[in-house]
Amino acid sequence: MLSLIYLIGSVTFIIGLKMLSNPATARKGNAIAAGGMTLAILGTIFLYRHHGQGLHNYGWIIAGLLIGGVIGLVSARRVKMTAMPEMVSLFNGMGGACAALISVVEFEYMRAVIFTGAPVKMQLMIILAGMVIGSVSFAGSVIAWGKLNGSIKDISFKGQHIVNLVILAVILLLAVVVTVALPAATAILFVVILLLSLVYGVCFVLPIGGADMPVVISLLNSFTGVAAACGGFLYNNPVMLTGGILVGSAGTILTILMCKAMNRSLKNVLIGSFGGPKAAGASREQGAYKEISLSDTAVIMAYAQKVMIVPGYGLAVAQAQHACHELETLLEARGVEVKYAIHPVAGRMPGHMNVLLAEADVPYDKLLEMEQANGQFNTTDVVLVLGANDVVNPAAKSDPASPIYGMPILEVENARSVIVNKRSMKPGYAGIENDLFFQPKTSMLFGDAKHVLQQLVAEIVNSL
Repeated sequence: MLSLIYLIGSVTFIIGLKMLSNPATARKGNAIAAGGMTLAILGTIFLYRHHGQGLHNYGWIIAGLLIGGVIGLVSARRVKMTAMPEMVSLFNGMGGACAALISVVEFEYMRAVIFTGAPVKMQLMIILAGMVIGSVSFAGSVIAWGKLNGSIKDISFKGQHIVNLVILAVILLLAVVVTVALPAATAILFVVILLLSLVYGVCFVLPIGGADMPVVISLLNSFTGVAAACGGFLYNNPVMLTGGILVGSAGTILTILMCKAMNRSLKNVLIGSFGGPKAAGASREQGAYKEISLSDTAVIMAYAQKVMIVPGYGLAVAQAQHACHELETLLEARGVEVKYAIHPVAGRMPGHMNVLLAEADVPYDKLLEMEQANGQFNTTDVVLVLGANDVVNPAAKSDPASPIYGMPILEVENARSVIVNKRSMKPGYAGIENDLFFQPKTSMLFGDAKHVLQQLVAEIVNSL
């Protein structure tokens, strides 16, 4: 019966992951996978048998489930959409911590076993792998959480990459020594490896620039999946193994896609040199920018044939998604075609803008991916950029000295007119000036995104 439950759970994970690839089915896919996980947990608690005996300490198990469930439910319901990336990072870190603790507990159990024989060595290798990967994921995710909420700043120093590589090399060397030689000080070395793994997780993320955090979160997520898969090996648990493999492989694929979207090297991510302090460079003298009034913006958009909206983190901060949808509905009532252009790393994590707009009931078919949107900008009358910055910076194509040079962007400059809504001329997350703001066809509309959109809707209504 338990094997059948594990099979059902594994299948629901696969189905759920498949459904997550489409915004229209993502919510249902998440529910299906969660249902499979619930079934697997209950099956393990009440049906698992080892040498004829089931689990013990049901009070502790149920209490842990209830406490963790309440904390997770309350946290997820209260979190603002702008803080969702840091919550994802923190929850992912908890997964890494769980995988590491599994390895610690299993190692403690093995201390009573004589360290001889290939099967035991293989088990010890899996324990060490789960502990190292889970610890790195936990420590790195906590630092990523702190960076995203602004409590931890980028910290880097000369030779930091070499220090990181040395720490990693020492971890791997000690793990090999423990697995192969099984020295008398194995328990001490295990603790040293654990501590070094936590230090490496911290050092791994500390120098990484905030603009590159989507890639880091995705990579750490894949680490947690691999660590969980190690736990599945240890317990010969197929549903845990399947879930870990799916998370690990999906996270790795997403990491590669994010690197491609940002023109970054995965190798640089792994050695901790990703998006460091160089992002502040490449500044040069710019021309003058021009402002546009709300009334002029309303007229231009109301009489356009096609409008493309580019949402960014500024939209999320202002919680302006509902006002944006109201503007879209109003323009369409006047016969204007309205679409949304979504960059893969817009916001603070992959899919951030899609979820935000879905919350406001924006139809999924209006959300265009970068390649689709770039093919339509040359037939667009007006592009309204709401709080996006680096993902629309033409310097990525034209300035080899720019830190973002080579990064695929939304080519909004190909439209007939570009209106950029920002609070100020302050540089974006990458810390560099945006050439788009100084182009002749670009106009700046300053102010809070939600307030500006509400006024814009009122202007258009009054002009009818």
